[in-house]
Amino acid sequence: MSDTTLKTPLKVAILGAKGYPYVYGGYDTLVRELGERLVAKGVEVRVYCHRALFPEKPPMVNGIKLFYTPAIETKTLTQLSHSFISMMHACLSDVDVIFVVNSGNGPYGLLSKIFRKPTAINVDGLEWLRPKWRGLGSRYFKFASRLATKFYDRIVTDSFEMHRIYKEKFKTDSTVIAYGANPANHSNPELLKKWNLKPYDYFLIVGRLVPDNNADLILGGFLQSKTKRKLVIVGDVPFEDEFANKLKNIKDERVLFTGYVKDPEELKTLYNLSYAYFHGHEYGGTNPAMLKALGYGCAILALDTVFNREMLQNGKHGVFFEKETEQVTETIHRVEQLPEEMEALRKTARSGLTDMYNWDNVAEAYLKLFLELKSSKS
Repeated sequence: MSDTTLKTPLKVAILGAKGYPYVYGGYDTLVRELGERLVAKGVEVRVYCHRALFPEKPPMVNGIKLFYTPAIETKTLTQLSHSFISMMHACLSDVDVIFVVNSGNGPYGLLSKIFRKPTAINVDGLEWLRPKWRGLGSRYFKFASRLATKFYDRIVTDSFEMHRIYKEKFKTDSTVIAYGANPANHSNPELLKKWNLKPYDYFLIVGRLVPDNNADLILGGFLQSKTKRKLVIVGDVPFEDEFANKLKNIKDERVLFTGYVKDPEELKTLYNLSYAYFHGHEYGGTNPAMLKALGYGCAILALDTVFNREMLQNGKHGVFFEKETEQVTETIHRVEQLPEEMEALRKTARSGLTDMYNWDNVAEAYLKLFLELKSSKS
C-alpha cells in the first residue's frame, strides 16, 4: 500500500481506550501503533488518557499530545464516564476528526453530530454476547452498537466477518481495517527458566480470564487428558472476580498460572517455544492474541468460530476444536501424535500475516479514512 501524502494539516483526537503509552489490551495497542505512525506521517495526534491510570502525566510523549480526563471510578461506569468527558472535550476543541474505539461509546456520537465534528468508531467485537455483560449490560451494548451506526460518520470493523454481521444485523456498511502484528523470528529459551519450563513441553493460553475466552473449557479438557506436558495460562483480570478465582484455585502440577507477563521478551518466548497455543476467544473479530501467535510462530489450536476461521484461513494456519470439553481432550491427544504437523504449523505461521495485518498498512488505511472524513465536512 502506497503512502498517502499529507497536503494539509490534520488533527486527530483518539479516545475510548485507556490512553498512551499504556498497553493492556487490543484497543491500547491500536492507539499506540496507530498514533505513532500517524505522527510520523505529519498528523497532529491527541490521545485522551484515563487520569487514574497515569501517576505521571506528561503533556506529550513521542510526539503524541496527551489529555488526562477523569472518570467515575466504578466497575461499570469508569470507561463510559471517561469517554463521555473525553468526547465533550474533543468536540469543543479544534480537531479535524475524532476517532473513537469501543461500541459502548456509540451514544456519544450524538455529541459529535451536535458539534458537527467528523467521526469514526471502531466497534470491535460482539460485546452484547459476552457472558460478562448479562442482562442490562448486554442490552446496553446492543443498544449502543446500534446507535453507533446512526450517529458516527464511519463505522470501522476489524474483520470481514464482523463487516458481514453489522451489515446483516444493523443494515450498516463499514470499513474493514484489521489490527496489525509485530512478527519476530527469535526468542530466548533461557527466559523459560523463570517458570521452570522447557521448550515445546507446554501448551499455552494467553488472554483475560473472562468467560468468553473459554479458559475454563480448555483447562477442563486439559485436566481430562493424559498429556505429560504443562498448560501455561498467561493473563488475569484487573479486579476481584469469582470466575477467575475459581480457575486459579484449581490445583494440578501440570497447570501453571503466570498472571500478567509484562516483559515483551518473556511473552514472545512463551508463545514461540510452546508446543501449541490454545485460542478460545469467541466473540471478537481480529484478535491481538491470535496475531501474536501467528507472528511469534505458534502451532495454533483454535475454537471453531467464523472469526478464527477467517484469521487462520480456514485451517491453513491452525487446527480447530468445537466448544466441548471432550473435543479439547481429543485435540490434545491427537496433536501430541503429530509433532511433524505441529512443527510445520510453527514454520508457516508468520505467512498467515497477510497485508491486512501489517501495522503500516493499517495506519495508511486509517489515514485515508480520516482525510476523507475531514474533506467531507470542509
